Amino acid sequence: MSYQALYRVYRSQTFKDVVGQKAITTTLRNAIMTHKTSHAYLFSGPRGTGKTSCAKIFAKAINCLHPQDGEPCNQCDICTAINEGRLNDVIEIDAASNNGVEEIREIRQKAKYAPTMAQYKIYIIDEVHMLSKGAFNALLKTLEEPPKNVIFILATTEPHKIPATIISRTQRFDFKRIQTKDIIGHLSHVLQKQHFEYQEQALSIIARCAQGGMRDALSILDQAIAFCPDNHLTKEVALIVTGSLTTEMLDGYFSALVQHRAKEALECLQTMLDEGKEPVRIIEDCLFYCRNLLLYQQAPELLEDISDLTQTFQDLSTSVNIVMIDDFIVELTATQEKMKLSANQDIYLEMATIILAQERHKACDNTSAVHDELAQLQQQVKTLQQQINALQTSALPTATSTQEVTKEPIAQKFVFNKDKITSILTKAQRKYLTEFQNNWDDLMQMLSAQQQGLVNTAVPVAASKEGLVLAFDYDILAQNAATDQALNDTLRTASDRIFQREVTIEFISQEQWQPLRQKFIEQIKAQKQQNTATAPVELKEDSVVAKAQSLFGDELVTIVDD
Repeated sequence: MSYQALYRVYRSQTFKDVVGQKAITTTLRNAIMTHKTSHAYLFSGPRGTGKTSCAKIFAKAINCLHPQDGEPCNQCDICTAINEGRLNDVIEIDAASNNGVEEIREIRQKAKYAPTMAQYKIYIIDEVHMLSKGAFNALLKTLEEPPKNVIFILATTEPHKIPATIISRTQRFDFKRIQTKDIIGHLSHVLQKQHFEYQEQALSIIARCAQGGMRDALSILDQAIAFCPDNHLTKEVALIVTGSLTTEMLDGYFSALVQHRAKEALECLQTMLDEGKEPVRIIEDCLFYCRNLLLYQQAPELLEDISDLTQTFQDLSTSVNIVMIDDFIVELTATQEKMKLSANQDIYLEMATIILAQERHKACDNTSAVHDELAQLQQQVKTLQQQINALQTSALPTATSTQEVTKEPIAQKFVFNKDKITSILTKAQRKYLTEFQNNWDDLMQMLSAQQQGLVNTAVPVAASKEGLVLAFDYDILAQNAATDQALNDTLRTASDRIFQREVTIEFISQEQWQPLRQKFIEQIKAQKQQNTATAPVELKEDSVVAKAQSLFGDELVTIVDD
């Protein structure tokens, strides 16, 4: 038999084999035991965390002929057929290559037929966020009225791309990144099964590079095993395979930074690059090194392997303070973000090295100097407060200095787009406003938590077919929403998905909206009076009232006889 990759050989076959997702596996196992399973599930989370494995285990467990406490036996004909991929009642679909309406319509047609061998027909749709808008609409109908004995399991790494209407009809399980210690434990188990010797430090390096993904960890381990002809995995091999930096490299680099020797730090950086280390990996290892410096200062027991720390590292940890380490982390993180958008990443690394080695960081080296400066500032504040109190109690009526001291800055009013809002009001109809109000909760669900917090106090106050006016409680909220480009893009995308048309959204505060609405009603009334000068009075008034009610609704229009 040809060689199989480790992540295929050691794929979890039961819920108890799944690493790092105990809450999810316990819930699924209990649901199967008590016969309280749903017709649709959504498994979301980073790659390699067990989404597809859990979907297959679920398909086996619910159809197993001899289940044991919600676990599949992996011995019966059904379990064997699923493991070998030859059971027609368990269908795996890759949405990346089958994302059209026709493919989903075919699924809907086949789902109507009863299972041939198993009790339930299971559809596992991987990377479901890749489906087109039409395909999602076709799938929605099936999820609303699912056929008997059919279960859908949707898996995705990007749940924010899935319509809220789909999510609301599924039971959602969010798979988390697997902890480093759990990955190390599983890799150790695999190597013991393979009769392969290893060093703990090597597994720690591999687990850290996997960034919470078990499949990535097993793939890296596969490469490391292939690199070792003597059946012994060492720390040096793990560093070579992962492209990680040695402790000595990091010690030399950070020692030069702390001592403000930019040339020496650049030489250390060039040595890393010459040895083939990737700039992205260098940044990640530097951030991890800073994290270890902090932990060694504050809680050394949390470090994975304290025996592996060098004397240089320990000396550095005692010579730098939290302020300086924080400065390093902020600069390295900013550089990491810039590197994602650049093809020439070496330049950003060199610039970060020069900045971090500058003398401006010296102030962070001396804790007493920081405390002295803080004491001086506190004294200055105290003196200024005494002067202000003296001026306030002074009897001089013409003390201009008092006016200057107590004068508060005038907050700038939010400037809304009057022309665009007026254009929306001109075409506004009550039915469009009602449509937005009825679907407002669905639209909010498509925003991030931060965006929801910003728009939480906003209410739709007027709408046309192509436009919507949102009123906020305060000017500052309207200002923040109007200048948040990401929020505006998300609102447009969400509106397009829900209402199937492009919608322009304008922002205004409630304080600005009330006079604008009243002025618009008065303009309508004046225009109607001018256009129908010869018409009866009752007809003119009825026309104005009808227009106002069509725009704002009966509850917002008050008729006053004057």
